[in-house]
Amino acid sequence: MEVFARVVELGGFSAAARSLGMTPSAVSKLMSRLEARLGARLINRSTRSLQLTAEGDAFFQRAVKVLADIAEAEREAGVGAVPRGRVRVNCNIPFGHHYLLPLVPRFLAAYPEVQLDITLIDHVVVDLMQERADVAIRTGPLRESQLIARKLGTSRLSVVASPDYLARHGTPKTLAELEEHNLLAFNFSRILSGWPFLDGEGGNVSTPVAGNLRISDGESLRQLTLAGAGVARLAHFHVGRDIAAGRLVPILEDLNPGDTEEVFAVFIGQDGRLPARVRAFIDFLAQEVRF
Repeated sequence: MEVFARVVELGGFSAAARSLGMTPSAVSKLMSRLEARLGARLINRSTRSLQLTAEGDAFFQRAVKVLADIAEAEREAGVGAVPRGRVRVNCNIPFGHHYLLPLVPRFLAAYPEVQLDITLIDHVVVDLMQERADVAIRTGPLRESQLIARKLGTSRLSVVASPDYLARHGTPKTLAELEEHNLLAFNFSRILSGWPFLDGEGGNVSTPVAGNLRISDGESLRQLTLAGAGVARLAHFHVGRDIAAGRLVPILEDLNPGDTEEVFAVFIGQDGRLPARVRAFIDFLAQEVRF
């Protein structure tokens, strides 16, 4: 049932096989066995696409609910147990590269009966059921939902550029000079259209972000900034080591309003019911992550 649901969600046998660590032929055989047992065709196959039959659509809707019930049963049964089993983690790319992945060996050494299944992707919206994840790591403001969020840390934001870029284009000393530079930005809608600064008179102003490049994730933006593509605004949890090493230089810090970005672990855990394996992972992050 889980394999069938994954085939439908990802739109193909090969994609489902990759996500499950199986071969496409094994997935195909499982689908054939499932259809034979049910006595009904669930999917019409062609060389280019898959299409659910009416029976397949009805079975998929029920299967999703059944799998959710199983996951809830596991959460309830796992409270207080020895941490064991798979923890599926969906993490944004910067935090994953700079904090999560370096901690993985220590976590697995401390909890040898736990297996981690990690996906690094910079989706802003968190949908744990759709993404088949136990825990999601996200930064910035969160939308209201039934999910539980545990804060892992808070990090200051700064406008930065590489020494090479500043050598070629000059270091801006005023906001007017900053607007003449190539300001790099993200391409998702949650990001504000301008960067906030102090106006020098006790108030705040917003500088429009106009540049020749927008990017989908913070790690790519960091790499482009290090390469001298332009000026970016990033959190210190992401670029603090680059600043300390001189690879990036903060700009207009005297006008920095001091705003911050928070990092959260987001999970399903109403009424305190949380599998031991998931609780162990979240507690480990909360204890070990330091910005």
